[in-house]
Amino acid sequence: MAVTLHVCITCRAGQTIPEGESTPGARLRDAIIEAGVPDGVNLVPVECLSACSQGCSVALSAPGRWSYVYGRLSQANARDVVAGAAAYAAASDGIVPWRSRPEIFRKQSLARIPPIMTLPEAAE
Repeated sequence: MAVTLHVCITCRAGQTIPEGESTPGARLRDAIIEAGVPDGVNLVPVECLSACSQGCSVALSAPGRWSYVYGRLSQANARDVVAGAAAYAAASDGIVPWRSRPEIFRKQSLARIPPIMTLPEAAE
């Protein structure tokens, strides 16, 4: 089952961005690509994760797993984001042991969302 790493590419991290320059969120995405997206992880740029007051943000999700949103990130955190995404991909339920998480994933979590449970279809 593929893991999705969403990266908010429109994040301005509270900065005024001159015309033609890339946003901090886009630079984070580019740095993650340069660091190497782990096998089994799909990098998906998104227009907004609604964590605007928390700087650059990313979200990790997969069917049947807990989902996480992390904030206060920059392109300098790309290698840690990649390491955290790889650990998440290796965890069948999405819960990576506390000490196995990169520090930014221990201290900069904005939300943890339970897995969506599918209900059996009603018999007709």
